[in-house]
Amino acid sequence: MAQLRILLILAVFAFFQVTAFAAVSSDFEKMALALREKAILKIEPPVVSSTIAPVSSRYQWKRNIVTTVFWVGERPTRNNPVPNTKSSWDPQWHRSYGGFDNPDPGARRGYLPKNFSPRQNPFYVALPYNDVTHGTTKPESRYIPWFREAFEKVGQSVCKGRWVAIQHGRRVVYAQWEDCGPFRTDHWQYVFGNDRPRPNLNQGAGLDVSPAVRDYLGIGGKDMCDWKFVDARDVPDGPWKLYGDNNTFVLQRLGKNLNLVDRNNARSAPRSVR
Repeated sequence: MAQLRILLILAVFAFFQVTAFAAVSSDFEKMALALREKAILKIEPPVVSSTIAPVSSRYQWKRNIVTTVFWVGERPTRNNPVPNTKSSWDPQWHRSYGGFDNPDPGARRGYLPKNFSPRQNPFYVALPYNDVTHGTTKPESRYIPWFREAFEKVGQSVCKGRWVAIQHGRRVVYAQWEDCGPFRTDHWQYVFGNDRPRPNLNQGAGLDVSPAVRDYLGIGGKDMCDWKFVDARDVPDGPWKLYGDNNTFVLQRLGKNLNLVDRNNARSAPRSVR
């Protein structure tokens, strides 16, 4: 009988011990989850749409993007209704560039138009977002990864001239963002987030590239490419560093103050250029 009492006491003790442990474990789990949520909210930037990832990563490849070719001076067509005599950021783009960037292979020498030497970098692209409108900076511009370091005043783009890497097969080319398109100027969720390009007349094209970019990659008028933003310091040597009064590396070789003439790349530029 005494042994039975002892066994009953031990069983009751064990039951309360397990119950207490379970309660403590449950409380600990709740506390851990709460701390984790607090940490996530502290570290991650706010996300305004479930379709995009936080823009803090620097930088992600956009894979398998339909890529089309455009050029300075291009006239409007059914699939490209906007003429390219001006860009989203330069109403005199044709004049600033120095002429018509003829895409015809017979009208080119190397990566340049045959009839003139362009005054701007012939390696340029367009992406479907403009961070300014009617002289103001759009509110979603805060999701641009380099916004804080490049912002100078309201209505001045922090996107123009930014460097981009484009890959096709084993070839990678580097170019500057000089216009907005194809078709859209508002799709920041794709340009800076995880959205895919939206449907359009060119099978959902999400990247326009110049004839020089086309020729370096060996692509046609419509092809699949990958692209991502790159800091100027990570741009390797190549023909994209050689030409243009808007070119970060040409400006550095001329001894210009990038904080005045190329603020959008000044913080991410290498300290010296060969």
